[in-house]
Amino acid sequence: MAQFTYSRLRHVLRLSGNKRSVFRTGGELEHGAVCSGHFIRWQRSVDSKALQERQKQQMARGLPKQKPITGVKQVIVVASGKGGVGKSTTAVNLALGLMANDETKTVGLLDADIYGPSIPKLMNLKGNPELADNNRMIPLTNYGIPCMSMGFLVDDVAPIVWRGLMVMSAIEKLLRQVEWGSLDYLVIDMPPGTGDVQLSITQNIPISGAVIVSTPQDIALLDARRGAEMFKKVNVPVLGLVQNMSVFQCPNCNHQTHIFGSDGARQLADTLGVKLLGDIPLHLNIRETSDRGTPVVVSSPDSPEAEAYRKVASVVVQRLEEVNT
Repeated sequence: MAQFTYSRLRHVLRLSGNKRSVFRTGGELEHGAVCSGHFIRWQRSVDSKALQERQKQQMARGLPKQKPITGVKQVIVVASGKGGVGKSTTAVNLALGLMANDETKTVGLLDADIYGPSIPKLMNLKGNPELADNNRMIPLTNYGIPCMSMGFLVDDVAPIVWRGLMVMSAIEKLLRQVEWGSLDYLVIDMPPGTGDVQLSITQNIPISGAVIVSTPQDIALLDARRGAEMFKKVNVPVLGLVQNMSVFQCPNCNHQTHIFGSDGARQLADTLGVKLLGDIPLHLNIRETSDRGTPVVVSSPDSPEAEAYRKVASVVVQRLEEVNT
């Protein structure tokens, strides 16, 4: 269309020029030069937009077509920009919180951290998954939550020394070769960072929303922001941020200390224009129950720590309804 308009314009200019005198004043020449400059800039803008559109179409053709996971209604990914911020603990207690808030809902948990799977330890699960009649892996279940992890397929202490292609193949099997049955929510514990695994998952399956976990510490917030921006670029709704390890309360004197800073994730949420889903305290009970494989939501359901996770789960459900309406 741009070339057609350009040739027509040249034709009109030639016709107009033949009807006028060949002698032109300096003002006319200057006016013509200005018009020519505007036209060249306009033409470049049109060409640039057309090129960007062609590139966008070519990239879209090269991406895999998203296919939903059989039997799963909504997928929630729990991510962080860096490790060590309590992402896996949050994912486990979020899944349990979703089910605790509404016992009619079915929830599954997928550990997508190939190199450092944590779900087997946190959910107190061991062993290899059995195969169904259709050769799909049957998840291991505890606390009413079916779970799948690479940790079920390799030895506990065996290092997973794989290159990218093998990791992508493992992710494909975890996504497509698991017999989940019927699930209202599948919570995916993502590996830290913004690499191949994250992109592969977001490009292969439709994701209802992403939960970003961070401590209030500035260095963690920098990476959390990168994670949130990545999901925005791949058109995954960011449900909000969870501020983990927000405050430490001394068990002896009840004095509160903001070890990792105060309200950093809340400020980042405001900057990004997303919701702060909740605050999770830095509490000994969370660490101890996690290490025992008895998550705090099920082992200490009446504790303030468990209540904090259930509140996060409640807000996540609200946000899912908002972004999907």
